[in-house]
Amino acid sequence: MGWPGILVLGAGIGLAGWLLHPLRRSSRARWWVALLAGVLGAGVARMAGNVVGLFHDGDTFEWPVCTAVALVAVAVTVGLLSRR
Repeated sequence: MGWPGILVLGAGIGLAGWLLHPLRRSSRARWWVALLAGVLGAGVARMAGNVVGLFHDGDTFEWPVCTAVALVAVAVTVGLLSRR
């Protein structure tokens, strides 16, 4: 799928992660911050995986790694911006 697929994956994870995060209501993070965190997380994971040789373009292992990194990025971003 390449970069368009990774961007769509990151955007989907960002929005879903923001909607499902328990601290969403008490957070200063808006939906677009979570979307940006998801896209950046997936993009950074793809670039880092290609640089270190973890996976090549389009490998099966690429999608779960990018999904996990994007989900962690969204959870950390929304959690850090919560008003506790």
